[in-house]
Amino acid sequence: MDVRTRVAPSPTGDPHVGTAYMALFNFIFAHHHQGSFVLRIEDTDQERSRPLYEEKILSALKWLDIHWDEGPDVGGSYGPYRQSEKVEVYRNYCQQLLERGWAYKCFATPQELQEMRCHKSTVGTKLGYDKQYRHLTPEEVKEKEKMGLSYTIRLKVPLQGVCKYEDLIKGKISIPWNEVDDQILMKSDGFPTYHLANVVDDHEMKISHVIRGDEWLYSTPKHLLLYEAFGWTPPQFLHMPLLLGTDGKKLSKRKNPVSIFYYKESGYLPKALSNFLTLTSYTMPDHREIYPLEEIVNTFSIRGISPSNAIFDVRKLDWMNQHYLIHSIQPGELWTALKEWGFSEEKMNRIMPLAHTRIKTFGEFMEWCGFLFINHIEYQLPLLCPEGISPERGACLLLAMIWSMEEQQDWGSQGFERASHEVAETFQVHHKKVVMRLLFAAITGKPQGLPLFRSVEILGQERTRARILQAIAFLGNLSNARQQKLRKVWQEQRPTTHKKS
Repeated sequence: MDVRTRVAPSPTGDPHVGTAYMALFNFIFAHHHQGSFVLRIEDTDQERSRPLYEEKILSALKWLDIHWDEGPDVGGSYGPYRQSEKVEVYRNYCQQLLERGWAYKCFATPQELQEMRCHKSTVGTKLGYDKQYRHLTPEEVKEKEKMGLSYTIRLKVPLQGVCKYEDLIKGKISIPWNEVDDQILMKSDGFPTYHLANVVDDHEMKISHVIRGDEWLYSTPKHLLLYEAFGWTPPQFLHMPLLLGTDGKKLSKRKNPVSIFYYKESGYLPKALSNFLTLTSYTMPDHREIYPLEEIVNTFSIRGISPSNAIFDVRKLDWMNQHYLIHSIQPGELWTALKEWGFSEEKMNRIMPLAHTRIKTFGEFMEWCGFLFINHIEYQLPLLCPEGISPERGACLLLAMIWSMEEQQDWGSQGFERASHEVAETFQVHHKKVVMRLLFAAITGKPQGLPLFRSVEILGQERTRARILQAIAFLGNLSNARQQKLRKVWQEQRPTTHKKS
């Protein structure tokens, strides 16, 4: 059997370290078996997918020295490698499922679905679709279509029995069918969901082994059912340990820096990051922790993968990066490497106009500009609580800043300024005395400094986000319940001019 693996990121945001984690193990497995590694772009989310994000994914993986044998930029025999380019293919397959009785048209409205969820939540039953449109007669379906009602297409999951399958890492898995939802396969806009497109693509691209995270373990029955419906042989499955933070929770951009670019822009070496990511869930035969990518490719064994969760511990990454820095960069080469990282002519030319009228001596340059180069700020509580606001209130204002810039998709100087005014208006606090002082403290650790809006543009999106998250953590973080309440206030009280249409 020809071994073929794939990684299939969605271009809906900056490339996540979890994408690199999955890409690495798919790359390692394929190349250990002299097979092929495929990069596929799953861009059927029309609202959130962006070509820019696709470019960032390719760039980030190449920085980590992860290269693919087939993909949207290099071509291959099983393209196209963007799902948006083969929507008609998925529609044809979905029609086959309808004709064979493996799927049905669901006319549930958003209001009906919301009422159903509320009812199930109230009575304490398992959440999920209640199958109310599953048993419509062909005549009833035609009548609703004549009425112009929109519909989704759902998979007919067995009402009883157990789905059993073998996972090459987890072993034998058994999941009762009554715990599996009637999954939507085709949305009302005619675009497929992940589940249908994923199975079709894996089959058409002859993927032999699906290596993905534990979170997909309970979706696999739906995928196996689709393989059965089409009469296809399914691939073998390997569900990797979840990548968790040191708090034992899934890595989230709400709490952790998760963008690959954050680590690149913060001065980490690509070989150190890739070594670290494999080490989180894999043990080499000789138990070494430092090894080049080609060595794990050569010696790889599924037995080396830990069944327990993988911990993303930045302290371990720092240790590993220091090792690589010492052993791969000679002292005489260090300044060249530093210039390439953060002291390039282009970057320094952007900083100089900001520092020019601030410094009284050259020796003050780092006092004013040091925050643009360091990763960790020494915070002071009084600075993060201007005008006597509480730490929780400060954390709320900072979190709302992140929400505003995410919604605008603008982390530049204009977006940052616009967000600061929006937060001040929404929470009815003084823009200059509260919001600006809070932001100066969060970004620079000082009460004042270089022009803030232009500074965050130089600092960059991911390091700006990380800086704000560090400040929120210093203030005590916000519970999930508190965040939900804050989100409701944010959505209801924002000035109309700021709300998305």
